[in-house]
Amino acid sequence: MHHPILDAVISPLRQRLIDDMNMRRFSRETQRNYLRDIGRLATFLGRSPDTATADDLRRFQIEQQEDGVPMPTMNSIVSALRFSFTHTLDRPDLARRLVRLSHPRNLPVVLSRDEVARLLNGTKHQAALSVAYGAGLRVAEVSMLKVADVDSERMLLRVERGKGGRYRNAMLSEDLLMLLREWWKVGRQQGA
Repeated sequence: MHHPILDAVISPLRQRLIDDMNMRRFSRETQRNYLRDIGRLATFLGRSPDTATADDLRRFQIEQQEDGVPMPTMNSIVSALRFSFTHTLDRPDLARRLVRLSHPRNLPVVLSRDEVARLLNGTKHQAALSVAYGAGLRVAEVSMLKVADVDSERMLLRVERGKGGRYRNAMLSEDLLMLLREWWKVGRQQGA
């Protein structure tokens, strides 16, 4: 059976880039993004990125900006190109020419005392926010926690498939353990 994607010929440059990313244990998502972003430069140039000049990179970044590419995306492209030029192509002189953009960060909305009290009114929300803040977990990591992930003997939370698909342990305080136990009891009473 013929699979066009699997049978596609990979250029030596692309393979070298993939090998460099694999050696550094980049996640599949990061690799996909870097390949896409370097492909953008290749499409802009109409030739291989290893032939790029400083002027090509300058024109590429100007075009990206004029096309309305968001600043975080432009910075992601710069990261991909810097990696490629520094590690795969051994042309750090070009990597230094790439410009990262600083974008204004808005201040977060600060909740009033009443809003915070309402938010923390339920044991579930209080426990979830406390775990995120107290153990340093991301929202997705908190939502994936199971009872089996709580190790009360070693005072650890086991985080499975966190950022980058990695497993890790997070510290569990005595107060947080008591709150999680309370949440578990409330959940059992409610049949959750």
